Amino acid sequence: MNENVERILFTEEQLKARVREMAKEINKHFNGEPVVVVSVLKGSVVFAVDLIKQLDMPVSLDFICASSYGSGTISSGKLVIKKDVELEVEGQNILLLEDIIDTGETLHEIMKMLKGRGAKSIVTAMMFDKPARRKKAVQADFIGFHIPDEFVVGYGLDYDEQYRNLPYLGVLKRSVYEK
Repeated sequence: MNENVERILFTEEQLKARVREMAKEINKHFNGEPVVVVSVLKGSVVFAVDLIKQLDMPVSLDFICASSYGSGTISSGKLVIKKDVELEVEGQNILLLEDIIDTGETLHEIMKMLKGRGAKSIVTAMMFDKPARRKKAVQADFIGFHIPDEFVVGYGLDYDEQYRNLPYLGVLKRSVYEK
């Protein structure tokens, strides 16, 4: 375990098992229909890679880079799009992948944007859900794990661009980010 991690919430094995279960649920939902997977950079990349390898339908992959955090630990509430999707959205089934749904602001704004571009459907899959911090009334269609209101890192989630490579999800020690 990394010295800056207070404790592990979910092990690598637990994460992989849940992704397999989510893939089965998503496969059943789409029933072979093609999807455009939109992965929200950077945090959802690990989840996206693990998930799309197990999807049974035709999959196109695209990315959007959007954030409301910057280098802080609390959402600013202002969404910044740093990289937009390149594939055509109109008339497509979109599977929107996020690492974590926290305040819900990022998910809300991206969904609104994709709907405005004429997506046929938008289905959301989040690896982690932190409902205690919700500000927007959004709910993911598929959720890996509900987590407590603590600052977590690993499995793609970071603090100031560090810890994404940890194979587990852990709680970051407060002493690291309360400086």
